[in-house]
Amino acid sequence: MTAPAIRPPFTDASPAEIRAALVPEEAPRFDREYRQALQVAAETFSLEGLDTTLESWRRIAWMCIDPDRYRRMWRRAAQLSTREDIPVDETLPTTKARLGY
Repeated sequence: MTAPAIRPPFTDASPAEIRAALVPEEAPRFDREYRQALQVAAETFSLEGLDTTLESWRRIAWMCIDPDRYRRMWRRAAQLSTREDIPVDETLPTTKARLGY
């Protein structure tokens, strides 16, 4: 007998579930990318881009389960990339901008 496969969180999450799980700072980017993917799907009659977009955001939603840890991850990435100390109170968009996001 084999054990059932363990599926990561958000594997089958809907767009609404994904958005609800994100840190607030990520919601505007999700909205833009999701709407763009919907527009492309409508124009091309293909869901491939939409599926790719949602899969990417499902992984981000998973990382956002712990919002503080998610923000620390970005600060650490910025510190390693810029070799600068990143203030703990710096906003996530500012930190991500340091990295070109």
